[in-house]
Amino acid sequence: MHHDITLITTLSAALGLALLLGFAAVRLHLPALVGYLIAGILIGPATPGFVADIELSQQLAEIGVILIMFGVGLHFSIEDLMSVRRIAIIGALAQIAVATALGAAVASYWGWPPGAAVVFGLSLSVASTVVLLRALEARGLLDSINGRIAVGWLVVEDLVMVLVLVVLPPLAGWLGGGGADVGEGDLSTTVLWTLVKVTVFVLLMLVVGRRLFPWFLWRIARTGSRELFTLCVIVFAMGIAYSAAEVFGVSFALGAFFAGSVLRGSSLSHRAADESLPLRDAFAVLFFVSVGMLFDPGMLLEEPLRVLAVLAIIMLGKTLAAFILVLLFRYPLNTALTVSASLAQIGEFSFILAGLGASLNLLTADAQNLILAGALLSIALNPLLFNAVEPLQRWIRSRSRLARVMERSADPLAELPATVSSKSVTGHALLVGYGRIGQRICDDLIENGISLVVAEQNREIVESLRSRGIPAVSGDAAEPEVLIQAHVARARILVITTPDAVRVRKMIETARILNPAIEIAVRAYSDEDAMLLRREQVGNVLMGERELALGMSRCVKESFGEAAREG
Repeated sequence: MHHDITLITTLSAALGLALLLGFAAVRLHLPALVGYLIAGILIGPATPGFVADIELSQQLAEIGVILIMFGVGLHFSIEDLMSVRRIAIIGALAQIAVATALGAAVASYWGWPPGAAVVFGLSLSVASTVVLLRALEARGLLDSINGRIAVGWLVVEDLVMVLVLVVLPPLAGWLGGGGADVGEGDLSTTVLWTLVKVTVFVLLMLVVGRRLFPWFLWRIARTGSRELFTLCVIVFAMGIAYSAAEVFGVSFALGAFFAGSVLRGSSLSHRAADESLPLRDAFAVLFFVSVGMLFDPGMLLEEPLRVLAVLAIIMLGKTLAAFILVLLFRYPLNTALTVSASLAQIGEFSFILAGLGASLNLLTADAQNLILAGALLSIALNPLLFNAVEPLQRWIRSRSRLARVMERSADPLAELPATVSSKSVTGHALLVGYGRIGQRICDDLIENGISLVVAEQNREIVESLRSRGIPAVSGDAAEPEVLIQAHVARARILVITTPDAVRVRKMIETARILNPAIEIAVRAYSDEDAMLLRREQVGNVLMGERELALGMSRCVKESFGEAAREG
């Protein structure tokens, strides 16, 4: 009996070659994903030899996107998203407009019709979910304010692309493609209906999902079966993503993101994230391989100048636009560089939009290849851009007075209000970071009548704290100016809850120069960070798992002590 083993063949070839070339890339001090992309090119139809099933690869890659976005949702709550809504919404919309205009202008210069130019520009405007999240996770930035802004920005971009995918077919005839012309009333109805469906989906997730899914996950966990628990997590991710796409017209990625977000309220969310991690990693590799399979390397030789123009729009135009927008919102230079580097690539939505444009006779095969070339090269170069953030930041600050002025000029949130008394900023606790841990510390200190000042990068949080009468300054506490404004020189103790070990060390160094007698308490996020900080004798280094173990051990000792006294 003959069996169709196309799926097995595709998986074996894709993962096996990705392993070999990924290992070779790492040995050459290149990102592993460069090896994955080359593996895709080698098993794609544009190169001789074995050709894997492209359609199957695309579906496997979509599973990867679903699982990754689900994992992000497990770590990124709706509250986190709302805390950066101002910069994420305005920033994403403005950046999409700039990138679309640049792409359309270049395409018009090449003589393309207006419809093709607009679709081409839109395809270059939206970043890849997988690339952005892997880059943030690899650098431990996903839970930082920079990571929250980048993810919030990405979610807004995805929502805009969902709307574009719905609106484009009715507009195709008007834009010069193969669709039927529609009237203004029909288009308005289509847009309104799309917005209604997306809103209903989000409300269902927030109202029903937040109660039903954690409850059901807990019931499954009580069976004690690890297999059932893992299966339940995967079913939630895949089922909600599929339902979101089929019923509500929302993308798989957004559906999975909201599925993870509603499960985050469960005490089992960390276990769910751990159980799905191996699958997420494996399917993320398949995503990069599938991108490589779509690429025709001959485009690099046939149209090198056009490829360079596309790459410049993605990695220079988009990046510069995001950089300026973040600075205009008065966020620190580090935030502007990190967010702009995160968005300096394109991915899955670009392919979907380009494919739709081609099916509507708006884009040619060459235009699709240019978009794919831009995606592959920007994905390969994105880690290098991330690695350049710190050196570039040092270079800008050492040579550009204008950059330093732009970062903090006339910013009312960068200084404590004049109404704050000198007594409340003497002998106080200086709390750096107002995330989940920082919020609990702040509330506990206030309950116990201890004066404090909060240093936080999220400007909306700073505004909220000030409205409650809590002294707070906005900015990156790794910069001396921020600690000076928070009166670190007169503080009794510095409490740091932020995750970046490099920046934590800068804060401690500045604090000790300005206040040698200051006490320090630092939260470590890994054994390596904790060991490094203790070696440098920074003060009290606390780590979640260790403190939990000590707390539980203390309970056991107290129980035995009571038993001994009773005996």
